[in-house]
Amino acid sequence: MDQVSYLQSVESNARTYAGNFPVVFTRGTGMRMIDADGREYLDCLANAGTLALGHNHPEVKEAVLQFLSSDQLQQALDLATPAKLGFVEQLLSMLPGDMGTTSKLQFCGPTGSDAVEAALKLAKHYTGSPSIMAFHGAYHGMTAGSLAAMGNLGPKSRPGMNTQGVHFLPFPYTLRCPFGTDGSQTDRLSIDYIRNVLSDPESGIAKPAAVIVEPIQGEGGCIPASAQWLRELRALTLAHEVPLIIDEVQTGFARTGTLFAIEHAGIKPDALVLSKAIGGGYPMSVVVYGKHLDTWTPGMHAGTFRGNQIGMVAGRETMRIIQRDQLAAHAAKIGELLIGGLKSLAQRYPFLGEVRGRGLMIGVEVVRPGSDGRVGAADGARARAIKMDCFKRGLILETGGRHGAVLRMLPPLIISEADAGAVLDRFEQALRAVDRG
Repeated sequence: MDQVSYLQSVESNARTYAGNFPVVFTRGTGMRMIDADGREYLDCLANAGTLALGHNHPEVKEAVLQFLSSDQLQQALDLATPAKLGFVEQLLSMLPGDMGTTSKLQFCGPTGSDAVEAALKLAKHYTGSPSIMAFHGAYHGMTAGSLAAMGNLGPKSRPGMNTQGVHFLPFPYTLRCPFGTDGSQTDRLSIDYIRNVLSDPESGIAKPAAVIVEPIQGEGGCIPASAQWLRELRALTLAHEVPLIIDEVQTGFARTGTLFAIEHAGIKPDALVLSKAIGGGYPMSVVVYGKHLDTWTPGMHAGTFRGNQIGMVAGRETMRIIQRDQLAAHAAKIGELLIGGLKSLAQRYPFLGEVRGRGLMIGVEVVRPGSDGRVGAADGARARAIKMDCFKRGLILETGGRHGAVLRMLPPLIISEADAGAVLDRFEQALRAVDRG
């Protein structure tokens, strides 16, 4: 039995990426991964956006090695350490607006899902309300509270899954407007609907503890909310005194062309959920929240591995490099190049129904032929065929969205223009092969 078959025989059926890319990856540098046979791949997945600087960035690796060779605490619960102090100072210095001076930090368990749980618990404790509002297409994690706020019905469709206490709102998905329009009025209709739900005394929905939203839906299909929609949502939540939680687990730290995706809209949420890139490739999650919400008493959200010390060291170095090398601007530049190239391909391959995203968070929705100039139904089978053909050609990307029909690109922020060109070339070769059948 080979190594891949052995792992398949002992691992859970819940495996995802391993089932799509059945090789043993032995090493990686930058945006390149090498398998056991020595074959090279361009990595446009970057550990679901976690590896902001790619694999084994030399400065991050050196910072970690120096830390490991010291006598500093390798695990510390939530005790004060030099690693924590350096991380906190770096993070607070990078937060937008006055958030660095008006916020408190909650270090959570290693995953973004736990940070979402913390943010939801905090809002419920602060308001006394047991319910929240989330959005169609949302993804906030796989633990009980975050799973309840997920749009995808698959993981929570079995009896016994707790989905109570969450009311779902229409996200501004203009390509497939939830109100049945051509998309030109989707933002307005969505905001008007939310306004009515919050203000109508007979809406049937009690005032929630919080509204939680991703500024760009990730697993939901890389769907950006417009800056105007986010500003109007913030205004509504302020007017109705409902805390707004922004989930930047995937969008944070230069991914979208600004350090934080909320900067595109210039809004200040009550709570900001961070994970993935914040740990520099190591498990880490944090909730940044306004001081007015800090009503917890000791132990109300705890965990043995809150504040991973190695993640603090790697995260601080990663944040420093992102800032020093102006990688937000670089992500905006290379993202524009990639999106432009993909839109050119969409003109030649009509089954590419829409190219969307910001910075280096890009989605391409694959569709069946439409009629009367309309975009056709989502085509998950073709999207998967394109993904697997890309893999054969040494390009790793992933699918998401409704019916798995959105091809997603999350390359490391250090991707060069030459590598972006190679990504487009390999992607086009896969399109051509799949189109020919």
